[in-house]
Amino acid sequence: MATIKDIALAYEPQQTKNIAELDYVPVELELVESTHKNSAGEDFTVKTATVDGEKYRVPNSVLEQLKGILTKFPDSKYFCVSKSGNGMSTKYQVMPHSGKVKEEKVK
Repeated sequence: MATIKDIALAYEPQQTKNIAELDYVPVELELVESTHKNSAGEDFTVKTATVDGEKYRVPNSVLEQLKGILTKFPDSKYFCVSKSGNGMSTKYQVMPHSGKVKEEKVK
């Protein structure tokens, strides 16, 4: 049986990653919207996708840019996201992606 000390030392807080951390994203990935409260007690919503058991936040600006890509290229299957900046000054750039993954070279 584990002690509270053992559990506390092994504890890792659950973190939501960002969609920009993925190499590529299928356009058919399911999103879930959840509502949370900020430190001032005000509600805010977050859209997340789950990939390999990990949650990734999907900012609205990514969805807005993806809409433009899908309007121009409706047969797109994948996209990728690059991120720059931090906090409220974070900028995202969404680009079409072929979905091909580079194979690891075996030595």
